[in-house]
Amino acid sequence: MPLDSLLIEILADPVDKEPLLYFADEDILYNPRRRTVFRINDGIPVLLPDEGSVVDDAEHERLMATAESAQQTGGSGS
Repeated sequence: MPLDSLLIEILADPVDKEPLLYFADEDILYNPRRRTVFRINDGIPVLLPDEGSVVDDAEHERLMATAESAQQTGGSGS
């Protein structure tokens, strides 16, 4: 279930309080500054500091490329 666009605008990383990138196809929110992924379970973002998963360099590059591609095409991938 995709997140509402207004909700996406107000969601923030629980540690740095900055915006997150939304990947609807993967049901995740991503903080590229901290390289941390947060899962979305049954339409509910799990934004607890201990629940975030740090990604490696390859995954970070993949997510950033996906976000950039979606931004250029106007898609909702992020």
